[in-house]
Amino acid sequence: MFKIGSHLSSSKGFLHMGKEALSIGANTFQFFTRNPRGSKAKEIDEKDVAAFREFAEENGIGVILAHAPYTLNACSKDEHTREFARMTMEDDLRRMEYLPGNYYNFHPGSHTGQGPEEGIRQISGLLNELLRPEQTTTVLLETMAGKGTEVGRSFEELRAILDGVELEGHVGVCLDTCHVYDAGYDIAGDLDRVLEEFDRVIGLDRLKAIHINDSKNPFASHKDRHEKIGEGSLGLQTFVNLINDPRVKELPFYLETPNDLEGYGREIQLLREQSR
Repeated sequence: MFKIGSHLSSSKGFLHMGKEALSIGANTFQFFTRNPRGSKAKEIDEKDVAAFREFAEENGIGVILAHAPYTLNACSKDEHTREFARMTMEDDLRRMEYLPGNYYNFHPGSHTGQGPEEGIRQISGLLNELLRPEQTTTVLLETMAGKGTEVGRSFEELRAILDGVELEGHVGVCLDTCHVYDAGYDIAGDLDRVLEEFDRVIGLDRLKAIHINDSKNPFASHKDRHEKIGEGSLGLQTFVNLINDPRVKELPFYLETPNDLEGYGREIQLLREQSR
């Protein structure tokens, strides 16, 4: 079954998000674990979690994706910033175990002048410090557009991070279509080659989720500005090709386009109509 959802606000709880997802034709969704600019997270409401788990099972809501705040930077040269990343991720992973078997996605971070090799070492080191053999949550590294000193701008950088993680079964990758296109991977012109390269460098078995976004910017611009599906430089046909590619079509897809709930519903309907 084609699994697609959008980014929803977690402010009213998991059951509310589940009902919102269903109302727009989604069968999965993504949410921020806390304010995307970083703050203390709401306390877990165990009754809400239990009600959502029952609702999700009854309505076929698949694996959901939690997104770490944008301010989490595991490889900053500033020790205070790295400590914030450690505390935030540790708390998020603890909370995710109330909803076993789901995904937690984060931006690898920016090395802020230390160099990508040191950034990679620090990211892998944080994951080794926090991951536990008994956890059920899979942590995903997001592909990045390559602006500034971002780490994760290439498949090779992501592979290097993964290679440094001891509990390799607990980590994977979330591919963002806008980001990889802006980074210089031509998924619009040659999707086959990009997926083949991903498989060669990282392995398609490590690809767990896809952020499905058009781009406001041209190819290889190394920027990060999402656009509605079919209205940017990627174009609708790129997404038709992607969601029907047998190598990835069973993965969950998550919209992060500049839209409201009604707009997400229209995009989900559009993509469902193109799904074979």
